[in-house]
Amino acid sequence: MYAVIETGGKQYRVGPGQTVEVELLPAEPGNEVAFDRVLLVSTGDETLVGTPTVPGARVIATVIREGRGPKIIVFRYKSKKRYRRTTGHRQDYIYLTVTDIQAHGQSLVADEERKRYERQAQRAANRFEAKLLAQLGDEIVAPEAAPIAPRATTAPARGARATTKTAGTLTADA
Repeated sequence: MYAVIETGGKQYRVGPGQTVEVELLPAEPGNEVAFDRVLLVSTGDETLVGTPTVPGARVIATVIREGRGPKIIVFRYKSKKRYRRTTGHRQDYIYLTVTDIQAHGQSLVADEERKRYERQAQRAANRFEAKLLAQLGDEIVAPEAAPIAPRATTAPARGARATTKTAGTLTADA
């Protein structure tokens, strides 16, 4: 059994218990996400194809963790014009475990199997949260408020020249 869903402008073929990497969604690890844009649902003997989506079909997944993809370097260049620009991009992703596929408003996954997938996803999300908390460690505790020292006055920058105005003319002081 599998389904084809659309999210982030891309299509994914997903099955129960499968972990999928999709573009970042506004969800926290451990939360459930439901996808209503289901393009195809296939069981062993029946295939439902949407036009463009299958009515009454949903895919429910649990958020495991967030992550980032590899850095991509983009270099733009125009010959003989001295034009060069280097920029980079790093995509944010969210990792999901598919726990249920629904069609006609009913679950196609057996209850004990669905509960097992939910437990696995929840354990993975808890491990990720524990790892984050361990990395943050002392940063979670707010530091004591230190007294603020008075701001020192600064001298003019090195090489700067002070100017004075006298009788309508501008003269420079050396």
